[in-house]
Amino acid sequence: MSEPVPPCTIAPADPAVINCRIRALLGRGELTPEGRVEYGRLLVEWEAAVRAQQELAA
Repeated sequence: MSEPVPPCTIAPADPAVINCRIRALLGRGELTPEGRVEYGRLLVEWEAAVRAQQELAA
């Protein structure tokens, strides 16, 4: 079993890319139950990416 990669070496996700994925999901019309789950997951991912950018900028 391989060692996990330390968090400091993982590049944070780009909030703009995640935002684009959210907009594409919402652009399809009314969300299905699966779409709502994906939307919630993307929001959490987007928030973490924004927070990571703010920490890098500080």
